Amino acid sequence: MFSNMAIRILKSILFQTPRPKPSTFSTSSSPSSSSSNGEIPISTIVSVLTHQRSKSRWSNLRSLCPNGFNPHQFSQITIHLKNNPHLVIRFFNWTKQKSLCNHDLLSYSTVIHILARGRLKSQALVLIQEAFRVSGSEGESHSKPLKVFESLLKTYKQCGSAPFVFDLLIKACLETKKIDSSIKIVRMLLSRNIRPKFSTCNSLIRNVSQSRGAPEGYLIYKEIFGLDCESVEEKLRTVSRVNPNIETLNTLMVAFYQDGMVDMVKEIWDQLEELNCDPNGYSYSILMSAYCDEEKMDEAEALWDEMRALNMEPDVMAYNTIIGGFCRIGEIEKAEEFYREMAMSGVESTTTTLEHIISGYIKVGNIDSAVFVYKDMRRKDFRAEASTMDALIKGLCDKNRVFEALEILKTAEGHFGFCPTRKSFEILITGMCLEGNMEEALRLQAEMVSKGFKPTYEIYSAFISGYRKQGNVEMAELLKTEMLDTRVFEKED
Repeated sequence: MFSNMAIRILKSILFQTPRPKPSTFSTSSSPSSSSSNGEIPISTIVSVLTHQRSKSRWSNLRSLCPNGFNPHQFSQITIHLKNNPHLVIRFFNWTKQKSLCNHDLLSYSTVIHILARGRLKSQALVLIQEAFRVSGSEGESHSKPLKVFESLLKTYKQCGSAPFVFDLLIKACLETKKIDSSIKIVRMLLSRNIRPKFSTCNSLIRNVSQSRGAPEGYLIYKEIFGLDCESVEEKLRTVSRVNPNIETLNTLMVAFYQDGMVDMVKEIWDQLEELNCDPNGYSYSILMSAYCDEEKMDEAEALWDEMRALNMEPDVMAYNTIIGGFCRIGEIEKAEEFYREMAMSGVESTTTTLEHIISGYIKVGNIDSAVFVYKDMRRKDFRAEASTMDALIKGLCDKNRVFEALEILKTAEGHFGFCPTRKSFEILITGMCLEGNMEEALRLQAEMVSKGFKPTYEIYSAFISGYRKQGNVEMAELLKTEMLDTRVFEKED
């Protein structure tokens, strides 16, 4: 650490040396107070930052520049450090912690560029989101990303930045739900012949589709890749356009599939050849899912055969899709064939795989096999979804195996913390009442209420029917009156 005398000697030497104007700056943020500390050359500050050890660096810098830096000064210093992004972020954080610089868009943009060119993406992303907050008042939140974009454009060349700094900006917009801003920035980049990375374009299409629907995502897709040009002039301008990649088209197919627009899934599939995109396993799985949902298993199986003919090894998603499709239409033998093939291929089954098989067995009335698969599932520590548990409980109750269904429910609660649904209680209580076990039915109904579920019309009806079978007409009539007076029942899930 410098002594006070050493600092004074250093300053006296510096002040005797002529300094060109571009390489000097005032140590204070206002010209009127510059005389209190004199002027320190940028090269000196850079030297302190780069050549001194970490322990002495910051205290010496604080002694040299007690009044700190204005954003322009900070920016000029960091540009000289652009090949050392880790030092730049430490310098930036130090000035913030010590309140030595009132950072604005200029200083933020400089640091963001340096972090981007140094591939410190996560740190750059954090600073971009901070820059949104310093770029204007709360009432201008919609325009903040655009101000950051303009600032990044102005400082781009001077910082020797990398193009994907704008991808990070778009990502920051999407993470903070600024969809309109991200669209505007992409449009402005395209107008300057700067094309965002495929992953960025795909992320934008995905976010637009999720928030505004697949058709809106499709419009953005066509705009980004120049597929919506109508005039000759526009077509000429997009002669050198880049075709979307298979991930882009998969993103679109998933969006339309999730929106239930199966025809558009097929339309995008048909565009693959035209756009010179070879489908991958994920592409096949998406279209197979669409066919399976429509119970068009011949078309789904044809796709499977086509995929295998291309020497594509199906992954777990593909197997789950085809197995689920056959289980849905009750062709459990066919589903078992694919399940065996899955095991032979070394593809590990998942919770989804076994849930499909359980549902398939229940659909054909083979409840014993369904229970066997469920127990195998439990041994593997897989947690069944509520819909699967409801189906299994109903299947057992339909076979007059109510207590076995109750035991499975209680074991699931203890084994993996399963929370019974309203439907589970309803099925079990109805089953107990049908068997005339009113005491157990009442116990379950009390548990149901304790978990926050209101009585349903079906619950009242089950109790009324059960008491009538026992000959307890008085209790049945009391419940009927209560039911008619209440008229407030839990809605269907």
